[in-house]
Amino acid sequence: MKIHLQKELDRLKKRLFHLSSLVEEILEESIRAVHEGNVELAASVRGKDQEIDRLEVEVEEECLKVLALHQPVATDLRFLIAVLKMNNDLERIGDLAVNIAAGKSCLAGDSRYPVYGEKLADLGQKARAMLRKALESLMYVDAEGARGVLSSDDEVDDLYHEFVQRVKADLSVDGAGVDELLCWMMVAKHVERVADLATNIAEDTIYTVEGEIIRHGRG
Repeated sequence: MKIHLQKELDRLKKRLFHLSSLVEEILEESIRAVHEGNVELAASVRGKDQEIDRLEVEVEEECLKVLALHQPVATDLRFLIAVLKMNNDLERIGDLAVNIAAGKSCLAGDSRYPVYGEKLADLGQKARAMLRKALESLMYVDAEGARGVLSSDDEVDDLYHEFVQRVKADLSVDGAGVDELLCWMMVAKHVERVADLATNIAEDTIYTVEGEIIRHGRG
């Protein structure tokens, strides 16, 4: 029974890795689409999100099947619970990537404020690094690596608040640029939410490894 369970878990990890790789890919493309003003790339992101939705359902069905057939306990059970939660987080990151790519009114190629494209790219790089580290921590069962993700979230928050304060300053002096500036602010918020979801994944990884719930300041 244990051998069959391990095979099912290995298959599940492969599905999850495929899903996470695709999510990383469209997140990178969505930020690059806005930074470069690439409308075609933005459209490609929307198409790939449908594949993410399909994979999210497959991963959930696989988790539920393993739970029903093998009734796992201890670390295996915690892993499956964590996968069910982070599977949803990954699907939400895919949705956020679509929202980022949809920011056509602030595409840097036709922007009054190209500086925000650079700032968004920096913010996005850090959020993507958090996501990758969170997923690697799960795959390698690395609680310390997951804790490093939690520390990085403060840096992303600081960059986001700096971004927002600059937008507010520009809004106060440039009425003609309101639509574009508000668009930049919204896109930056989507990126900041990606970092929050990466933090969720890291927290679930720590739960998987240590059996400790650390949300809401615990741990």
